[in-house]
Amino acid sequence: PGSLVSEGKQYFDFLSGYGAVSHGHVHPRILNVAIEQMKECTLSSRAFYSDMFGLYADFVTKFFGYEKVLPMNTGAEAVETAMKLARRWGYESKGIAKDKAVLVCCTGNFHGRTFGAISMSDDPDSFANYGPLLPGIKRVSYGNAEELEALFEAEGKNIAGFIAEPIQGEAGIIIPPTGYFAKVRELCTKHNVCFIADEVQSGVGRSGKMLAIEHDNVRPDVVILAKALGAGFLPVSAVLADAKFMDVFTPGTHGSTFGGNPLACRIAIEALSVMHEEELPQKSATQGAKLLKGLEGIMAKYPETITAVRGRGLFAAMDFTEKIPKGAYAFQKLLKEGGLLAKGTHNQTIRLSPPLVISDTDLTACVKVLDESVAKLIAAQKK
Repeated sequence: PGSLVSEGKQYFDFLSGYGAVSHGHVHPRILNVAIEQMKECTLSSRAFYSDMFGLYADFVTKFFGYEKVLPMNTGAEAVETAMKLARRWGYESKGIAKDKAVLVCCTGNFHGRTFGAISMSDDPDSFANYGPLLPGIKRVSYGNAEELEALFEAEGKNIAGFIAEPIQGEAGIIIPPTGYFAKVRELCTKHNVCFIADEVQSGVGRSGKMLAIEHDNVRPDVVILAKALGAGFLPVSAVLADAKFMDVFTPGTHGSTFGGNPLACRIAIEALSVMHEEELPQKSATQGAKLLKGLEGIMAKYPETITAVRGRGLFAAMDFTEKIPKGAYAFQKLLKEGGLLAKGTHNQTIRLSPPLVISDTDLTACVKVLDESVAKLIAAQKK
């Protein structure tokens, strides 16, 4: 339960299913409504009316302040849906010539494992030997508003959408410069480009706000949600947008067998209700500040080994010196020995994202494990 998992030995979970278990493992309120719904109805085709989907659609659109929602299952499905939406909107509303629509993404992105998503990636581990990839994709440097502006000025008439993560998770918890997304919003409005925020991992409280994009106080045209929307019980994703974008989808032009099923809807309503009522985004902000302070203390203690720490809410990372090749992966093994589960990315970065319900006592214990594990990593290099 909570921030602990068990395998004969108890472990602190500092990956949280890549953010899916933000509410803690098997949250009792969400478990109870899941059981109740499973006794009634778990799946009804979207070809038919479902009272639970109606309740969910009304709830989630009001909760996030958008006019419409298109329910899907996984984050990658929702990303593909948003890509289709942007292209279709580009042709039908913006007036882009047939097959000329361009989608713009960022360096270092991770939007999933499906073809549209990997076509946007610049990581060979994601796209190598899967070609030919999807055409009509251009990439700009993450956090560089000037580069985006230059591209929009040169090719804006054919650009249907711009998609970005408010905080890049797989890249290593990369936080863009202050004001970056405010400038993105300005540019997308000026050039009539659909602004898509991929909040699959950063959204639903993880960053210390309900949506990570709120740190820049802007409103995207499209928001993609997943992971914590299902609270670790099952895959639930959503694409939120106003009617002027969403209405390009008409009956038969998009769909999903399981998207918006009664069980997913019931769980998502309760997941968001718990997130709000238990003030988990606020807890993420408070506990995240404590975690970052702890990481800064570790970096100060081992400055030649830890080259950087960063975080926003309970979405944090530590970078290891290149002098320790694949240092993050060696470190994650030491963490497991100490009773903490975390995962490295790109060889030198360890991601730290515990459930948002983590207590002060547990957080203090985990910082101690992190500190001791760095010391063990250093000692191992000297052998």
